[in-house]
Amino acid sequence: MPSSSLDVVVIGAGHNGLTCACYLAAAGLKVRVVERRPVVGGAAVTEEFFPGFRNSTASYTVSLLNPKIIRDLRLADHGLRIVERPFSNFVPLPDGRSLSFGGDLAATQAAVSKFSPRDAERLPAYYARLDRLADQLKQWVLRAPPNLGGRFIVEGWRDLVAAARLLLQVGRLPREGQRDLIDVFTKSAGDWLDHWFESEPLKAVLGWDAVVGNYASPYAAGSAYVLLHHCFGEVNGKPGKWGHAIGGMGAITQAMAAEARARGVDVTVDAAVERVVVEGGAAVGVELASGELVRARSVAANVNPKLLYERMLDTSVLPPEFNEAMQRYRCGSGTFRMNVALRELPDFSAMPGAQAQPHHASGIVFAPSLEYMDAAWHGAATQGYAARPIVEMLIPSVVDDTLAPRGAHVASLFCQQFDPAADWTALKEPAVQAIFDVVQSYCPNFRDALLGWRALSPADLESEFGLVGGDIFHGQLSLDQLFSMRPLMGYARYRGPLKGLYHCGSGAHPGGGVTGAPGHNAAREIVRDLR
Repeated sequence: MPSSSLDVVVIGAGHNGLTCACYLAAAGLKVRVVERRPVVGGAAVTEEFFPGFRNSTASYTVSLLNPKIIRDLRLADHGLRIVERPFSNFVPLPDGRSLSFGGDLAATQAAVSKFSPRDAERLPAYYARLDRLADQLKQWVLRAPPNLGGRFIVEGWRDLVAAARLLLQVGRLPREGQRDLIDVFTKSAGDWLDHWFESEPLKAVLGWDAVVGNYASPYAAGSAYVLLHHCFGEVNGKPGKWGHAIGGMGAITQAMAAEARARGVDVTVDAAVERVVVEGGAAVGVELASGELVRARSVAANVNPKLLYERMLDTSVLPPEFNEAMQRYRCGSGTFRMNVALRELPDFSAMPGAQAQPHHASGIVFAPSLEYMDAAWHGAATQGYAARPIVEMLIPSVVDDTLAPRGAHVASLFCQQFDPAADWTALKEPAVQAIFDVVQSYCPNFRDALLGWRALSPADLESEFGLVGGDIFHGQLSLDQLFSMRPLMGYARYRGPLKGLYHCGSGAHPGGGVTGAPGHNAAREIVRDLR
């Protein structure tokens, strides 16, 4: 496709970039996607990490991918198949007990009642409150939030309408629902959960969602929202469920790329962007590392905003106040990501047996309490990594025989807390061993079963995938970086400070996770401007 004919060039073939490209092409626009890596997918990609063993490299599980996007992009027609977990999470405990959590309500209450009959009784009310909050916020997932700023608080009539809709929506909530909404944006997950429950394993499995990608204690103010952010999803029409994509997370982005190409999108890999080209105060294309100049009527960036504005643009073309605000934009999620190849399944002291059982197909959380999680963060803050890190293990080969040789298995280890600013050249190997020690303490056969592994520190996640500070969300999910303030106040409707420049990645509303929503929403705004 000749560059001169392009309407939009999209930077980055991750899931949001591909989603944006698909919707733009459906509107009749000519689109080219340029991707730095040799494969499409960004952080949602499946790769071989050890001879004969494949797995999702960075993102690793499915729930938040929006069902409308799955339908619109015909992902099932392109081979995407998602298998629901038998139950959400399995929490082995140091004393040999365990909690199986997140199946049907009766089974979950029965499991929780072994630790606290009171907590089991309170679960339905907790779910109802959380569902009410999630239902309110989910209404905005595929909508642009009101753009704030200027003399009249909102920018224009569309923002005024959006703000009025928001006020009416909140106004319809009962008073306790309004209080809950304020609480979840301002309080810590620990405070929120301590109010509801008394048993540590239950608070731990619920609090896990509050530290995912969040370099903070579960008792840090605002962490309750991070917990809620992970409640927006569904699997195969079942709200709140989690699942495995058969073939790994790359199956999602490969299906998206197939649909993009079917719609006429030119997807180019091994095409790193050197800079965004600006002429007359407008973005008019990109220059690739190869020297190729790709001109277009507009540029949609599926990259971390700091990466875009501090490395791909000359700051002299941007407003000084914008540059100052972008310097304060916070990134860094404290995530350490590993894939391991195993000769056999982990044999848990709390649930013996190396043959496949339902808990092997769930999300296995090695963190028995909120106190443990708090200590992990403090440890990372003082020495760079937690001596006893928080680990979630998934073993997708239990339900997907395409990932490992017969009889062998692959496991994802998604680990928190690791200081994104630490010297990972020196700390990477001891951090790996600390992670292995945690798993070994619950699975005595783990080290003997290890055949090989690949480890990605926060620094590796940045160099490999452009995740600044290892931030899986393209910016922290804090109150000042959400909704109308994402990425910055005044730029909430997916438009940057230059004409023709748009945000279509997780640094835009509604934030991180494999959702496709920022790409969907950005495409709508771009089409509105170019038509």
